[in-house]
Amino acid sequence: MTITSKILVLPGSVRSGSFNVRLAAVAALELADKGADVTRVSLEDYPLPILGQDFERTGGIPDNAMKLGRMIALHAGILICSPEYNSSIPPLLKNAIDWVSRIRSDGGKPFRPWKDRTVALAAASDGRFGGMRCLTHLRSVMMSVGAQVVTEQVSLAGASKAFAQDGSLIDDRAQIALSDTCRSLIDHCAAYAMR
Repeated sequence: MTITSKILVLPGSVRSGSFNVRLAAVAALELADKGADVTRVSLEDYPLPILGQDFERTGGIPDNAMKLGRMIALHAGILICSPEYNSSIPPLLKNAIDWVSRIRSDGGKPFRPWKDRTVALAAASDGRFGGMRCLTHLRSVMMSVGAQVVTEQVSLAGASKAFAQDGSLIDDRAQIALSDTCRSLIDHCAAYAMR
């Protein structure tokens, strides 16, 4: 029996010309080529206030956090493409992850969107480390919110020169890393569905 994995591709940037939005586009094509049912979203479509306990206590979970949480829960796997800010996770992405992690119920039923989702990580940076320091932090955060994170990941250095005119990756090693990461994500999702 063939299982078609539903994969959500989530860039951690909304910047015009973002390397990670471009990497997310390449990843979405790679996942689709490998047979996944792919959805791409933008955090621009889910604006959220900065998470604070006072805000949460008086206002509850924002509607956009619930919408994003429901979108995440519809997919077996998530591929996150994140920029690196000061050697760590950018605030836009971290805030979204944190808000979704605060969800405990939906319509009176227990609901934990990140729990048991399979996650793959990628980062693109113009620096020589390729977002690697961010990926270390992001891996830890995703595990702490209940996701299963695959070992394979993409760290794309020199991102301003990494993409061809058609949007594909120029470097063969980068393409192999992306292919391996996408394959691992799909395989882990399929294995989890068979349990």
